[in-house]
Amino acid sequence: MSGTDHSAAGRNGNAAAGALLVIGDVVTDVVAQHRGPLAAGTDTAATILTLPGGAGANVACWAAHAGCTDVRLLGRVGADAAGWHERELTAAGVRPLLVVDPEAPTGTVICLVDTGASAERTFLTDLRSSPQLEPGDWSPALLDGVARLHLSGYLLFSESGRALVSVALESARARGVPVSLDPASAGFLTHLGVDRFLALAEGVDILLPSRDEAFLLTGLPDPADAAAKLSRHVPLVVAKQGGDGALVARSGAVHARVPASPATPRDTTGAGDAFTGAFLAALLAGAEPEEAAVKGCGAGATAVERVGGRPPTLS
Repeated sequence: MSGTDHSAAGRNGNAAAGALLVIGDVVTDVVAQHRGPLAAGTDTAATILTLPGGAGANVACWAAHAGCTDVRLLGRVGADAAGWHERELTAAGVRPLLVVDPEAPTGTVICLVDTGASAERTFLTDLRSSPQLEPGDWSPALLDGVARLHLSGYLLFSESGRALVSVALESARARGVPVSLDPASAGFLTHLGVDRFLALAEGVDILLPSRDEAFLLTGLPDPADAAAKLSRHVPLVVAKQGGDGALVARSGAVHARVPASPATPRDTTGAGDAFTGAFLAALLAGAEPEEAAVKGCGAGATAVERVGGRPPTLS
């Protein structure tokens, strides 16, 4: 493990009560900004940037940006980019707990971003050769001093990641640590299967799906109906609706509709991660879910006005 090993996490974790531990993916984003349709078979003019990313890492960085003073990230990276990712996370105010894989290269996501009015993004994601977290990367000591555990849904799309989620959930339940989960990808959810996902999410306290993920998980076309149905499986559902804000649902009913914050989109990459990070930081600060969702919408608006999935680094 680079930077901080499991034993150090256990020794030092008690010094800061109320930490957020995020478990998830750390990847390198190659962001290609283009305008209009891609020209098949020839060149399309684009601005191309290489940036740190990964849904789990992005959530951790946005939580720190939102004011959470103790954010920790357990992730797995290749030796090729471990130092860079560790420096970027530290600069963002996150304590990196990175397992370095000596063989597999760090995961890469190609983000195609249309610079038109929608600033919509399409991801080409390489998970097959990327380093995958596994149960051996987990220790119950990682929960020392932790008040909330957040899981990136990308963990569920590999066998080793699912096994890690199982042991982490067991440890969290034993300590009474609440757990949140972001489904992460409607595309990969389709391959995993709805029933399988809901079974794997058993024991989670908060589910934070996007609109498309909520539709897929319920088969319902109405966002409020979908959020309400999911809240019969998970105690609290906060369904992210993009430009339409967010829905907060409990016990089979929507309790709040939170409007989006105004924004002029440049790149929607990481907007959902920004919402999740700010939402969790607000909960840790004592906010009710509805108030935390307002903070999440504000962070999402900030995110879409930036290129890439991360907030500005701390000065």
